[in-house]
Amino acid sequence: MNYRLSIRLEQLERATERLIQSAEALGERAHQSPGPGKWSAAQVVQHLLISETGINQYLEKKVLEAEGLQHAGLGHFLRSRVLRVLLRVPFMRFKAPTYLASKMPVSAPPLPQLRQQWASVRRRLEQLLNEYPEHLMRRAIFRHPRSGMLTIAQTLDFMVDHVLHHQKQLERIAKVVKL
Repeated sequence: MNYRLSIRLEQLERATERLIQSAEALGERAHQSPGPGKWSAAQVVQHLLISETGINQYLEKKVLEAEGLQHAGLGHFLRSRVLRVLLRVPFMRFKAPTYLASKMPVSAPPLPQLRQQWASVRRRLEQLLNEYPEHLMRRAIFRHPRSGMLTIAQTLDFMVDHVLHHQKQLERIAKVVKL
């Protein structure tokens, strides 16, 4: 695996483990919504799992269509940086894209089941990254719904920032449901 990708994957692993541990620390309250129309901690975990599953499927498809991928330029870099900054702003909140929100079941499965599913999805990502062709490193491979096309490294950066963004959401949920 490319060294830069392995570093990002390691960051993603740490952020994910911290997020899951935060949800597990809530015990049974992990499935308690902090308010009407708001996700529980378990639903946040499930959202991230569904998101990563979709990203994996998209990347696997695009790797097969590698020759049609455009080279990433300055515009791709700048949009990626703006996305990273916005995901780190504490008061910024985003609605899940419609196609992702439609895949969210009303209730989330138990956290041990989500953890197991996520481990499987993560191993698929790791395998994809292990086999990722070096000549595609500077190609735009993933279409983010808000920032457009990203390279594989920018995609992993987004995935890390996405988990960290939802970590803050879990912290807000924990404050409400622990009362």
